[in-house]
Amino acid sequence: MQVCCGHGTPLPVVSVGLLVLVCAKWAEPYRTPYPEGDQERYDQPRDSRQETDYHRDSSNSRRTECRRCCDPMEEPPQYSSTYPQYQVVPQINITILKGEKGDTGQRGPYGKAGKIGNTGQRGVPGIKGTKGSIGTPGEPCKSYYAAFSVGRKKALHSNDYYQTLVFDTELVNLYGHFNMFTGKFFCYVPGIYFFSLNVHTWNQKETYLHVMKNEQEMAILYAQPSDRSIMQSQSLMLELERDDEVWVRLYKGERENAVFSDDFDTYITFSGYLIKAKSEG
Repeated sequence: MQVCCGHGTPLPVVSVGLLVLVCAKWAEPYRTPYPEGDQERYDQPRDSRQETDYHRDSSNSRRTECRRCCDPMEEPPQYSSTYPQYQVVPQINITILKGEKGDTGQRGPYGKAGKIGNTGQRGVPGIKGTKGSIGTPGEPCKSYYAAFSVGRKKALHSNDYYQTLVFDTELVNLYGHFNMFTGKFFCYVPGIYFFSLNVHTWNQKETYLHVMKNEQEMAILYAQPSDRSIMQSQSLMLELERDDEVWVRLYKGERENAVFSDDFDTYITFSGYLIKAKSEG
């Protein structure tokens, strides 16, 4: 519709009509999310609702409707859910916030010592080590020796007192332990010794001698008077300490006591030697 005025110029009737339509659009009343007639559909039970939807869809299969969900400024309806809601927590890289390394603090005091634990099991044997270097040579094993053997070529008759048997022939005198002037063996090495005395008797005379340790009689050599002379011997072992002396003496008896010898042969001998030193155990 156009309104002409004057020379046929149309009035702005169209503009006024558009303005009226816009105002009418703004004045449109609010409609519910569900069209009329559909509210009862959602309030019905599910089984009856399905039957209603089936008949309605059959009758309105050729008809299409547009439904408005919500206004542009209106939030959609919220439906409650039984599932838990999870919120995404942003992760922060802590290494970015890490500061510089501080200075080392002072060492704290020592704590109390704990209880001694049980002995553990024996470990596995380790690998055999390399052979070490040769050490310095040790001292040689020290051996102790003591030995003597002496003789007499002169006969001897006893007097009214005890008489020491002195020897004039030195056969063996290791380290000079036997004193030829006193007729006594002096012990320098404590230990066990073996001694042997051999003499020749005199016809019709008694032979009576003692093997002495210091001033103690240890063994006797005796032969009764006889028409013929014989060789007599005595042997024994003695345990000696340092500075002990061993010697032979003639005993003074009721009868004449004598030993035979001459300047050509040695009839009287006295010998001794160390069996085992005391330091050897």
